[in-house]
Amino acid sequence: MKRVVGWSLGIAALLVCPVADAALRTRTMEYKQGTTVLTGYVAWDDAKPGKRPAVLVVHEWWGHNAHARRQAERLAQAGYVGFALDMFGKGKLAQHPKDAQAFVAEATASFPAERARFEAALAEAKRLPEVDASRIAAFGYCFGGAVALDMARAGVPLAAVVTFHGSLGTQLPPPPTLTPKILVQTGADDPMIGAEAIESFKKAMTQSHATFQVISYPGAKHSFTNPEADKAGIPALAYNKVVDDKSFAAALAWLGEAFAPPAPKAPPSKSN
Repeated sequence: MKRVVGWSLGIAALLVCPVADAALRTRTMEYKQGTTVLTGYVAWDDAKPGKRPAVLVVHEWWGHNAHARRQAERLAQAGYVGFALDMFGKGKLAQHPKDAQAFVAEATASFPAERARFEAALAEAKRLPEVDASRIAAFGYCFGGAVALDMARAGVPLAAVVTFHGSLGTQLPPPPTLTPKILVQTGADDPMIGAEAIESFKKAMTQSHATFQVISYPGAKHSFTNPEADKAGIPALAYNKVVDDKSFAAALAWLGEAFAPPAPKAPPSKSN
């Protein structure tokens, strides 16, 4: 099944600084996978006590940019630690589709290579002092959605995966069981993610006994979460603020269920 990647534009932010709310803190960091230097961006609410779940944000095919960082900040505002990871390497931000395709091809040359890039970020997130390392999820956007779903299919220990206008194609076979709770959010008018791909995905999820949901938003095209989408001049792409807000709210509700403590077992009934 062909993997379709999406579009976004943006410029990275810098340094440790407060953003928007006085309690919100961000930090740009470097980490490595092998010899490759990668860029991470962490956002958290400094006023919130104790450890909390972390959500890894996997960027679109343009690379680790302002769009991905903004999602990390939104997650921090919701009470999580947001970690915008880097699949390409420090400074690799595409301005042209050909560059983006080359970066994607390099990062996903083999599944072990793709997984190594993701797990390098996962290891960094687990080491953060604000993070409860036992509770990690992933958000993926366009290309990043395909990466996040591949990690779930491969058994990477994630509580939940949420994708936004993400590619559903994969070269991995459906696992016998799939543990993370999966939420896929797509645009009903997105020509890059067609009905056939969605039905194939649903079939694979059912085959893997996954807990999953697919939400299709009427009137939404590809890259509906990205305010810069329309600037690309591609008819298939369009920002949709209403759907952006709805999909993020649905994602937070999904996380709430995934991270909720298990319900206490009812005591056994007494028989007369």
